[in-house]
Amino acid sequence: MSTKTISITEEAYTILHSRKESTESFSQIIVKLAGKKELASFYGVLGKERADLLEKAIFQEREQHQILHHQRVSRR
Repeated sequence: MSTKTISITEEAYTILHSRKESTESFSQIIVKLAGKKELASFYGVLGKERADLLEKAIFQEREQHQILHHQRVSRR
């Protein structure tokens, strides 16, 4: 595997170092921090009440979108 040398500020280094586990390389921590999150990693972030409110809002927005879509399509 090839490597590249980069320059970072002391502040950036301090932040990276604070997030780094003793067994991780800086390359591994950068990839981990910059990478995409798996959907499963968000499980449990919202409490039940908040999740229910969010779900209700999503369903309402979808219904409104469908109504507006049907109105636009029927005008043609």
